[in-house]
Amino acid sequence: MKMISLEQELKSNAYPGRGIIIGRSPDGKKAAAAYFIMGRSENSRNRIFVEEGGGIRTQAFEPDKMTDPSLVIYAPVRVLGNKTIVTNGDQTDTIYDGMDRQMTFEQSLRCREFEPDAPNYTPRISGILHIENGGYNYAMSIIKCSSGNTESCSRYTFAYENCAPGEGHFIHTYQGDGNPLPSFEGEPKRVGISDDIHEFADMLWNSLNEENKVSLFVRYIDIASGEYESVIINKNQ
Repeated sequence: MKMISLEQELKSNAYPGRGIIIGRSPDGKKAAAAYFIMGRSENSRNRIFVEEGGGIRTQAFEPDKMTDPSLVIYAPVRVLGNKTIVTNGDQTDTIYDGMDRQMTFEQSLRCREFEPDAPNYTPRISGILHIENGGYNYAMSIIKCSSGNTESCSRYTFAYENCAPGEGHFIHTYQGDGNPLPSFEGEPKRVGISDDIHEFADMLWNSLNEENKVSLFVRYIDIASGEYESVIINKNQ
């Protein structure tokens, strides 16, 4: 798969929706993860990321204006031992609970389907980073409505072992803006990862559509020590 410019990919799409990027820094020393959210409605835009228990949670920026928290308030990032879970919904908790019971990433998601937000039926996208004994691998998943047939659910898991330094993969919920919103198709896109977390976060944030972007989270984890550094950017301050 050809590597694409993540900056150009984001700048050319006004509404990729929610996105997950996972990869490895160019020096090979750090695992990298990023998650962003966008919104078209007042309810979706009325959010910020806040740190919680080693991960993050979405929170209403103005609680009195939050009309429906069901699909917008959740923990996108949780940490379970040497595993970091990143998702676009409350399936973060499903994966955490399943893997805590010795289930695999894929097995944990078997009980979940796409979001019930007709007519979009937003895909559930998820990722897991696993660091152990100086080794690092990651996987990504998308669960989506099959060709508009709400009775049928398609599940895809992509696993990446010994990922090359400076490379990663990007998966997001929508191909672009529309009504209904067209779901992501194909494999996660092969993209480049920067050495510097702040440089990477700034590039991502500045590349997202100004009107629709809401929040961004980036984390770099030292593969040898497990120590990490995080960046959170919220449009609502």
